[in-house]
Amino acid sequence: MTTTHEASPVADAGQPTARPGRLKVFLGAAPGVGKTYRMLDEAHRRAARGADVVAGFVECHRRRHTEEKLEGLEILPPAGQEYRGGRYTELDREALLARRPQVVLIDELAHTNVPGGGRHQKRWQDVEDILAAGIDVVTTLNIQHLESLSDVVEKITGVPQRETVPDEFVRRAHEVELVDIPPEGLRRRMAHGNIYPPERIDASLANYFRPGNLIALRELALLWLAGRVDEALHKYRTEHGIGDVWETRERVVVALTGGPEGETLIRRAARIAGRSAGGELLAVHIARSDGLAAGVSHAALAGQRALVEHLGGSYHSVVGDEVPTALVDFAMAENATQLVLGTSRRRRLERFLTGRGIGETVVALSEDIDVHMVTHERAGHGRLLPSRRRTLPTSRLIAGPVAGVVLPVLLTLGLDRMRGTLNLTSEALLFLVAVVCVACIGGVASALIAALTAALLLNYWFMPPIGEFTMSDPDSVLALVVFASVAATVAAAADRSLRLSRRAARATAEAETMSSLAGSIVRGDQTIPALLERTRETFGMDTVELAPEACDTDGATDPALVVAAGPEAFLVLRGRTLPSSERRVLAAFAAHVGAAVERARLAEAAAEVEPIKAADRLRTALLRAVSHDLRTPLAGALAAVSSLRNQEVEFSPEDRAELLASAEVSLNRLNRLVENLLDLSRLQAGALTLDLRATTLEEVLPAALDSLDLTPDGGPAVDVQNLESVPALQADPPLLERVLANLVGNAVRHAPAGRPVLVTASALAGRVDIRIADRGPGIAADDRERAFEPFQRLGDRDNTAGLGLGLALARGLTEAMDGTLTPEDTPGGGLTMVLSLPAATDVTAGRF
Repeated sequence: MTTTHEASPVADAGQPTARPGRLKVFLGAAPGVGKTYRMLDEAHRRAARGADVVAGFVECHRRRHTEEKLEGLEILPPAGQEYRGGRYTELDREALLARRPQVVLIDELAHTNVPGGGRHQKRWQDVEDILAAGIDVVTTLNIQHLESLSDVVEKITGVPQRETVPDEFVRRAHEVELVDIPPEGLRRRMAHGNIYPPERIDASLANYFRPGNLIALRELALLWLAGRVDEALHKYRTEHGIGDVWETRERVVVALTGGPEGETLIRRAARIAGRSAGGELLAVHIARSDGLAAGVSHAALAGQRALVEHLGGSYHSVVGDEVPTALVDFAMAENATQLVLGTSRRRRLERFLTGRGIGETVVALSEDIDVHMVTHERAGHGRLLPSRRRTLPTSRLIAGPVAGVVLPVLLTLGLDRMRGTLNLTSEALLFLVAVVCVACIGGVASALIAALTAALLLNYWFMPPIGEFTMSDPDSVLALVVFASVAATVAAAADRSLRLSRRAARATAEAETMSSLAGSIVRGDQTIPALLERTRETFGMDTVELAPEACDTDGATDPALVVAAGPEAFLVLRGRTLPSSERRVLAAFAAHVGAAVERARLAEAAAEVEPIKAADRLRTALLRAVSHDLRTPLAGALAAVSSLRNQEVEFSPEDRAELLASAEVSLNRLNRLVENLLDLSRLQAGALTLDLRATTLEEVLPAALDSLDLTPDGGPAVDVQNLESVPALQADPPLLERVLANLVGNAVRHAPAGRPVLVTASALAGRVDIRIADRGPGIAADDRERAFEPFQRLGDRDNTAGLGLGLALARGLTEAMDGTLTPEDTPGGGLTMVLSLPAATDVTAGRF
């Protein structure tokens, strides 16, 4: 995969150029993917086209194929630098600028320069100077060295990244080419010795080059480069003023209204996006700029957002008064290829009265975007007309009509005393002001009453002939009609403004309430009590309780409001009577309480099951050990003692001493095993706690190896590496010793002669992983879990030998210490047992 930025044409050879040099980066997910080899291949291609190419600084790492690829290129001698008693080689920037080739190869862009010699601290800063001189640079970089990803890589691999390059510098590159190789291919390349020397292969495969690490690093590299491709495409479309949709990949936008049809639309859109590789799902909700959205359920929107994210999509909220325009603008800005909308919930009569809806308007505006109108069960089942809700208190509903009659009459009496002072136009405007005042008091109905009253009084008292409900002048008739129309229109507008302001205030209050509710959930450990107290405060109730069942409040002296909060969970509220408008928000509170109750139940159930699981693991381990491990040392001691008691055989002093030593060894093994089993039995009964403490591998591994009957001549040896570099473990030393002895003994038993068993350790994310790797026949993937079952001898060459403590007991003891024991393939053949235990903290380890 390659991304390219446009640049100015290259000047003719030999001509001075003012343009900066072009940077090409070969990006890799990990060391060894072949970046340097590809860089050298690029150099040979350019040289074959007549370019002046110089290898400024190339690291071959003793790789034969890479060194061969370097042949035939001019190599710039490196600059030597003394530092702390050693001599190091670095890029000779000054010699390179004096040589001024057309193209220079500079490996390892993230390298930190040795101090001294007038160099920059970082190699990428030297490259910046070289580019400014008009020299093209071809370089290499691993994804873990990008500054924005260094912390992510450290979490994945456990290795801190001290050498980084700013992302912005790499983004300015003219071309970035990904050098990719599958993780298994890279591990095979490592196992064959094509990356590191033999002495580093096993440790690298067991640590940084684990399959999971390589998969994650590869994904990071692909995603970073894909994001850069998107940026380049967006920049190109913007610079060239391209507004048309380019169907580079399917981007499906689904419009959500907060209605019940939302989940149907989301699932349909997800299926459409999933039909093509790389398809994206984007959900958008258009919110009115005044905060109002009739018929919107915020609880439904929250659930739909969760569904979108569960399906791998993204949720967006856009503010816009014109919903169709805002929706199409969003889709075009996201380069969407398809839009998914639900069919209208309005009935036919309503669509006839109000004109075409959002869907039809979107279709007209969509241009190159395909629009899907999805039917649903709510289509055509909306209300015929919006229901009239009582938004004013009773006092104002009564005062409004009264004011509509009284206020014009009082104004008429006042104007009658001022007759001759004002003309008819001024008098009409004063009546119009009165109508608006009435609209503010009692709404549009009261304003219409006031407009009618004002029109009659204006006609009777102030329009000739005065004192009669007739008008001789046509202009007066027109003025009266215009007055009545304006009065009614202004009154309706004032009433609507008041209603909208009240709804906006209500919506704002509900949003603030729900936001506060969300905050109360994430704060503190006592989630349910906090929710109940928050509910009581929000709704002004006397008490709010959580009951396991609905209580019967009929006939009670203190009636309560009962709201279902989930199965076997009900909110019981006592205090004032809640209006229906507040009960909708109360339902959202109840849903949060129900979710908290369910989480608490699950946590309690998990806490009850965990001790049972631990006891079961110990019981299973105990039974397996009794059935297997006791028999072998007991049989050995019994055979030795029986031989010594045999009167028919005369033993030499050497034979007698050998038999006594054999009996002693067997009895010591039996004694240690019985002690461990007794400890496990006490632990199972709760009479003994694990002695978990900071334990170093140097403390327990030698004892574990000493307890094994390792063959000194001809048999496989045990190679122990990297124990000093790992922290202490949180473990019980005797139990850990038994586990290690069993795992190493099992590996030795299966390892071929002359191929040592490798024991390594590494620390990652607060845990210590111990790997015991052999080069034996291994275990098939389907049989690995069977190896941990009792009475299994998978792959044993000697079925007469005892199985020791057994893999089953090893896993049981490991899990009792909060660890895990898993099998893996050894690269090149064999089996690796990975024992993972928590690392001891610095305080626990006594380092302070």
